[in-house]
Amino acid sequence: MTFSWEEAAMSEEIINGSKKNIAGKPCIFYDGYWIKRYEPPENSLAAKKQLIEALTRRLFNHMEHGINVPGQRLSEVREAYETERDAGKKRVKGAMLAGALFNRAADIFKKVVELQECGVEIREDDALMHECGRCLMEALEFGKTVKHRSGDESIDELWGEPFKAFSMPIEDFYESRYIKIAQTMREIDQIGQTLARCLEAGSLFAGVEPSIKTFTEAAKAKCETLRTDPVIFEVWPSFVVAADHLSEFQPKLPPNPSDWDRWAATEGLRLIQEGEQILTDLTRARVPMPKSTAAFVQRCEAYRRTCERSDRVEGTA
Repeated sequence: MTFSWEEAAMSEEIINGSKKNIAGKPCIFYDGYWIKRYEPPENSLAAKKQLIEALTRRLFNHMEHGINVPGQRLSEVREAYETERDAGKKRVKGAMLAGALFNRAADIFKKVVELQECGVEIREDDALMHECGRCLMEALEFGKTVKHRSGDESIDELWGEPFKAFSMPIEDFYESRYIKIAQTMREIDQIGQTLARCLEAGSLFAGVEPSIKTFTEAAKAKCETLRTDPVIFEVWPSFVVAADHLSEFQPKLPPNPSDWDRWAATEGLRLIQEGEQILTDLTRARVPMPKSTAAFVQRCEAYRRTCERSDRVEGTA
């Protein structure tokens, strides 16, 4: 269950981290949103290994192609990065280096767990643990320039998550994720409300707001739901269908549309398409994308202002 922005303003007295069941669903409250809460696994090396492996797969799934370099090639890619002089290629090679560093850290952690399962005690101050942490930290630094698969921006939060999972208790890591999910939900609401406001300002897209609201609510439900949760078989189809319904919306052109009508309809449909893509990226990544969100909001506001100016001109004609 999530609040709208208006409802969130009424929830200021609720303390972040508050927990309660809502309609039979365990929830936790952060920054205006009740988010579905999951019990964290035990804080063991084996559990951390599984968590880091999942976070690493998730990271590469959202990042630009070609950076998932095996850890055993770390020396090769580091040399390629250090000897590159072209700025554009150096950025890409830095992204590949970040990928290799992450994979090296995952390789080390996997072996540490295997040794522990064989009865070999591995302490937190062990040299292997230090090397694992160093690789994650260095990968985080290089990861700041890696782009999201959309090409719009990097997502620093995704690069930091495996290191958080490595360096803090799993329960604390889960708590940190709820904060990011709340921030993501707020951006989802911001995009949905801005898109509805700019399109509903004219008559061409009258009636689109319910479709936008349904899609944003489905996006927030998907954002809070783990893929391993059985309800994903309801949540994900609802999200996909809501996206399809929104993309199928057609503007209501007059019988003899003017060039202006055609332009406004085309630009409005483009905004719907872009908004759907950004909301999908946010929902799947489950972390904020402030650069993409701000740029989209600016495009929506520019469209709204242009439509308002046109209406004023027609009103005085």
